[in-house]
Amino acid sequence: MPNLREVRLRIQGVKNISQVTRALQAVSASKVRKAMTAMMNTRAYATHAWRVLTHISNQPGRETLHPLLVKRDRVNSVLVVLITGDRGLAGAYNTNVVRFALNRFRDYPVPVRYVTVGRKGRDLMVRLHKEVIADFSNLPAAPTFTEISPIGRVAVDEFLSGRADEVYLVYTDFISMAHQEPTIKKLLPLDVSEEEGQRGTVAGFGGGERKSAATYIYEPDQASILDEVIPRFTALQVYQAVMESVASEHAARMVAMKNATDSATALVDALTLEYNKARQQSITSEMLDIAGGAEALAQKGR
Repeated sequence: MPNLREVRLRIQGVKNISQVTRALQAVSASKVRKAMTAMMNTRAYATHAWRVLTHISNQPGRETLHPLLVKRDRVNSVLVVLITGDRGLAGAYNTNVVRFALNRFRDYPVPVRYVTVGRKGRDLMVRLHKEVIADFSNLPAAPTFTEISPIGRVAVDEFLSGRADEVYLVYTDFISMAHQEPTIKKLLPLDVSEEEGQRGTVAGFGGGERKSAATYIYEPDQASILDEVIPRFTALQVYQAVMESVASEHAARMVAMKNATDSATALVDALTLEYNKARQQSITSEMLDIAGGAEALAQKGR
């Protein structure tokens, strides 16, 4: 039977841990509501921006409209923007998205380089000896478009310079509080297939039902408008993915901390039962010792 003091100290230690996990659960619940609000506020704009990009990509002579729309004849290098979190204690959130990216590009026929958003993804990729060309860690809890736009600029610059022939975005899609799903999206060159154009939008990237679109007339001129719109809307897709990932991280952390709190409560109950049994046995042993001593004294006094 374990020592009573050891069991009592263990119970107190588990209770202290449960207080921490309960506090983290409350903090994550508050943060996930704010993140969901920010995500939903940008989702409508990102959806319409995606529709505009889809429409532009279907214009006659898209290869001459803008360099970001040009599909390379031969793919020699791929860039992956991997979005994870800066902190742990979020269950399998970071591991799932990293594993998803590694499985997707494990046997890729061309070299794959990474731009990591989040310290956890960076550390795992460096540990696995992957080529990380840029890292964006320690972002604010509620990042703005201005703070996220450098990520989009890196992707655009790598594509325009020819160092990357395709750019992919890997992030966690927020579906519900209990369901977050790793997702991959081809960011550059813009390539909206018939299937992607017709499916609904889960992450705010879909364009709804595809319709035949009339040709745009650009004023004052096509080049200046597209040079401003396409890179900005490309960065907007990165921003929306970051917002989806932030909401997913807080939701995953809230669920993980709730599970940890429930496990700690169950463990305290089990340890308390064990403590009571040990205490009862100790009291019984002491009573038997007292009774035995009294009986010995009584026999000695005869």
